[in-house]
Amino acid sequence: MADEEFVLVLEEHLDLVYNLARRLTRTRPEAEDLVQETCLRALRGWRRRPPNDARAWLATICLNAARSGWRREASRPVVALDPDVAARIPGDHDPESEAIASTVRDDVHRALWCLPAAQRETIALMNLCGFTAAEVSALTGAPRGTVLARAHRGHKRLAALLQAQGGAPR
Repeated sequence: MADEEFVLVLEEHLDLVYNLARRLTRTRPEAEDLVQETCLRALRGWRRRPPNDARAWLATICLNAARSGWRREASRPVVALDPDVAARIPGDHDPESEAIASTVRDDVHRALWCLPAAQRETIALMNLCGFTAAEVSALTGAPRGTVLARAHRGHKRLAALLQAQGGAPR
């Protein structure tokens, strides 16, 4: 019975978890892995004790899993990849139209990754997930004023980066 309740709660907040994971990782496959890791950790926690606020709880788990991944990634040696692999993969879709359709989204995603991690997390939690500054403060452990400052500075820097790339209107 408890696992069925977990599935219902997770389904209600799965979009939030995926969108947050997408902003905390560089690629879609990494985001999908982060969502799976979040779901696993959440199920283990749910079985111990279901939370009062599942939305904030799932966001916290996702954020902490992403931070663990960053630490793990920072300790691994860099692997050189073959840049021509993508050219050799056959496909039945039109990559040109897909590239045009996702240009702005990719520009924003790249610009987000130019921000310091704390600003990127704050912007993702507040703008993407809809958490208030007080909720982000509780999730991250940073004072509310710090959260507001990170959001303000992050927005300013993000706008400047997008204008420099030519991806944002004035």
